[in-house]
Amino acid sequence: MSQNTVAGIILAGGRSRRMGQDKAALDFEGVTMLTRIAATVSQRCAPVLVAAPETSQAYRELSKESDLEWVTDEKEGSGPLGGLVAALRAAAEVGADAAFVCATDMPLIEVGLIDELVAGLTDSTDAVIARDAQRDHPMAGVYRTSAVGALEALVDAGELRMGAAIDAIHTRRVTVSDENWLTNVDAPEDLHRLRATGVS
Repeated sequence: MSQNTVAGIILAGGRSRRMGQDKAALDFEGVTMLTRIAATVSQRCAPVLVAAPETSQAYRELSKESDLEWVTDEKEGSGPLGGLVAALRAAAEVGADAAFVCATDMPLIEVGLIDELVAGLTDSTDAVIARDAQRDHPMAGVYRTSAVGALEALVDAGELRMGAAIDAIHTRRVTVSDENWLTNVDAPEDLHRLRATGVS
């Protein structure tokens, strides 16, 4: 697949309960986490879309300071799956065949992750998601925009789990070459650990 048909989607609508503050706006090596992730994603993907409702802290704090394209029309209370559906629809509207999707709390992603996932996409595959030695990472994946109908049906039925989404479509798992790419920053101790180890 030609990579110029791949949009980028950053899911930034979470409430960050464990962190205690919005993760998208957290400082990581001198820039916000969202800025860092978007800079990486934009090297391979266009446009880069940020999915977050207007009521989210990420949108309130960052949308006016960012030149990223924000998608705010996800179904209320539908979680990351709802954000994915809304952003996939927006990606389809600009002609993207697929979109690389990641969460806003994955500051160590690199273009190699995008390349490996895109390389795994076949004509019969709806999604390619990253896997490490322990588990699947559905919020680090490449999703075809043509799968949005099936995913939207799940949201309309009240399904919130990303795991249910990847089970509902033809999904391929790819064990990535660097598990650091999949590091999540969910709580303050995660951020302190990354800063202390100097992993970047």
